[in-house]
Amino acid sequence: MGSAVIDIPDGEGVGVTLKEKKKFQFSLQPIISFLRENNKKIQFSLPPIVSYLREKKTKHDMRRVIHSTKVGVALVLVSLLFLLDPIYVQVGDNAMWAIMTVVVIFEFYAGATLSKGLNRGMGTILGGGLGCLAAALAQEVGGKIGHAIVVGIFVFIFAAAATYARLVPRIKKRYDYGALIFILTFNLVVVSGVRAVKVLQIARERLLTIGMGFAICIFISLLIFPIWASDELHDSIASKFEDLARSIEGCMEEYFGIVNEKESQPSAKNSSSCKSVLYSKSKDESLANFAKWEPWHGKFGLYYPWGRYLQMGEHLRELTATIISMEGCLQSPRQPSTTLRHLFKEPCEAVVSLLASTLRELRESILKMRVCHAEKIVPKLKSKRLEFSLVISPSKLATIENGEGYTIATFMFLLMEMVKKVEELAKEVEELGEPAGFSTY
Repeated sequence: MGSAVIDIPDGEGVGVTLKEKKKFQFSLQPIISFLRENNKKIQFSLPPIVSYLREKKTKHDMRRVIHSTKVGVALVLVSLLFLLDPIYVQVGDNAMWAIMTVVVIFEFYAGATLSKGLNRGMGTILGGGLGCLAAALAQEVGGKIGHAIVVGIFVFIFAAAATYARLVPRIKKRYDYGALIFILTFNLVVVSGVRAVKVLQIARERLLTIGMGFAICIFISLLIFPIWASDELHDSIASKFEDLARSIEGCMEEYFGIVNEKESQPSAKNSSSCKSVLYSKSKDESLANFAKWEPWHGKFGLYYPWGRYLQMGEHLRELTATIISMEGCLQSPRQPSTTLRHLFKEPCEAVVSLLASTLRELRESILKMRVCHAEKIVPKLKSKRLEFSLVISPSKLATIENGEGYTIATFMFLLMEMVKKVEELAKEVEELGEPAGFSTY
């Protein structure tokens, strides 16, 4: 018997047989299975920028996106000097200097943008003004030889003086870029070889367009989602107290958690935290320099004592160096026995607990800008240091044989050094409170 065929009408009245339907369903299976197997690969093919923004959600990454957007907006605005005919007629090709200004001075932090902008302005004005005077004097001398001699003398004097100024540490920190722009502008003006009147005209037009670019940068950098170097430095210094407190606690757990005489390795997290604090000097100095250029904003007024943050950073790095030395005790192949370590565990835990709590208290004082009362903190640390010195007295350590007393004494001596350094930090935080205007409640 032949197989029956059932017509299934569709919207257009065309029948589809059951066999054809089965064949049609069967032919979709490889496609469906392929899509299921390669689902992850297809999702991975999303635009790189979209997938990157989904993965990166931290505060710092968000600020990068904001900064990039602000730079793009600034360049669009300054490009209107070229794109709009009424404005271009007024400024001409000098509009290129405005674009160059935006590209050069727009930095991540508002203070850095303001610093480079003011330095560029001062360097341009001084270099252009002195260059015009030098060019005018050279024209008065007359003659090609006399003109060349006068120009050469002026170039040598001002270039040498500005270069020497750049080597002075105090000037180099804050005005190095301005001195560089001064040298460049002065030489461009004085050796131009044109008449003094034309030199003044060119300098005036270029200064005007540079001022336009500077105004756009400052407006966007300071008024639209500003990224303050002062906030970064303040939060960074405060977070270092917490990082070091965790590192000290981590060393304590690892040292007294060693079993079966196995060599211990400090955790990667502790090491990375210590290294980030130890190598933070250059970043702290840059942030402090930028913060000094920033105007009054939020909780930071003019003449805020950023220099004390740098002093505090030095004490934090000294404490970090001691913690790293303690981590060296964990890596040493000569470790005291478990019994001996547990014999001194209780007094060491008491010291570490006091150190960690004190560091966190100092962090809260800085972060919330509250006055730190060192007269309450330092006596506790000194008392604990005196008690601890009795525990590691030579008379007790001398009774320990096989040289194990020296290994445990090294660890405990480093703890005592940490107590001293935390005492100094407490005094530094207290001294910061008055000039910084910390609250007393």
